Amino acid sequence: MLDKLTENSDIDSFDISILRLLSVDGRLTVAELARRTGLSKTPCQVRLKRLIERGYISGFKAMIDYQKLGIGHIAFAEVKLRDTTPPALDAFHDAVRCIPEVEQCHMIAGPFDYLLKVRTTDITAYRMVLGEKISSLPHVASSSTYVSMQTIKERNEAGD
Repeated sequence: MLDKLTENSDIDSFDISILRLLSVDGRLTVAELARRTGLSKTPCQVRLKRLIERGYISGFKAMIDYQKLGIGHIAFAEVKLRDTTPPALDAFHDAVRCIPEVEQCHMIAGPFDYLLKVRTTDITAYRMVLGEKISSLPHVASSSTYVSMQTIKERNEAGD
């Protein structure tokens, strides 16, 4: 995806290269980034710092194997709200952020209002989260669930 970016006034092809490399392996050292981009170490370090300061890089994280941890069950919940006024949306946003099993929450343009990615140990645990937490979120009118049978792609990989 980063390979398809066009240069703008803030970033150039070297910056895009740094972003692409770090999206695949966030543990690359500055020396390795410099080697792979064709820059010397100091200019590479300056560029990396600038990309962080300007918000192009918002953080670094470890990729976790959730199957090994026993929390590999993924379900997607469509949520429709009764009320979509700004105060109702704010109340929903604040409450959904407090549910640890909800990994992602996206506002959707379509026949429902939100799509939630929910991670649990199994379908029984998901059912409890749906019944006790998601359904009781402020202004929820209805929900529908789609259970993931297999994750084909979840993160950036080389060439993306």
